[in-house]
Amino acid sequence: MAQAKPVPAKSMLAPDNHTLILIDHQPQMAFATKSIEIVELRNNVTGLAKAAKAFNVPTILTTVAEKSFSGPMFPELKAVFPDQKPIDRTTMNTWEDKRITDEVNKIGKKKIVIAALWTEVCGVGPVLSAIEQGYEVYFVTDASGGVSLDAHNMAVQRMVQAGAHPITWLQYMLELQRDWARGETYNVVTGIAKEHGGGYGLGIIYAKEMFGAQEGH
Repeated sequence: MAQAKPVPAKSMLAPDNHTLILIDHQPQMAFATKSIEIVELRNNVTGLAKAAKAFNVPTILTTVAEKSFSGPMFPELKAVFPDQKPIDRTTMNTWEDKRITDEVNKIGKKKIVIAALWTEVCGVGPVLSAIEQGYEVYFVTDASGGVSLDAHNMAVQRMVQAGAHPITWLQYMLELQRDWARGETYNVVTGIAKEHGGGYGLGIIYAKEMFGAQEGH
């Protein structure tokens, strides 16, 4: 009989085992996104970006036709990574731009986390391509969006059928934290949750103010 051990699953994300790629979070792409409210999308992808930065996760930023059509990356993402210039592409499939794959190879992680606009185009392409080349890919469904709910859902289903793992941004952050005794990231994680975590974040504020509560204690 197998013996249980206090060891996390190898399939779980950790700060040092993956690369995050944020794809085409730009105005022109957001205008046609209908599967999620734009305010919620912007909140979620910003929370995702802040979580990655808090845990020093290598992050690739990329845009498509920034100057000629789609516009600049969301300003709140620029604020998270002020010194990082997004790689601007012509390809709808990020994976077909050699600068991106060169960066993935340079970072050298076998797990890749992706969020993209639109799910059914700029999300599907790199997810399927990376999976075929042996990467373990996670897709952040609520930091992404499609031109309709059906388009988004069918694209996520297609990626899952190919082996991708669907996750949400808050799940991502808490999976990286995993233990509230990790004091070096406790304050920044709860701070991100307070700002971007909706009811969960409000609950942290309430418990702290009313009872001086702190998770893990």
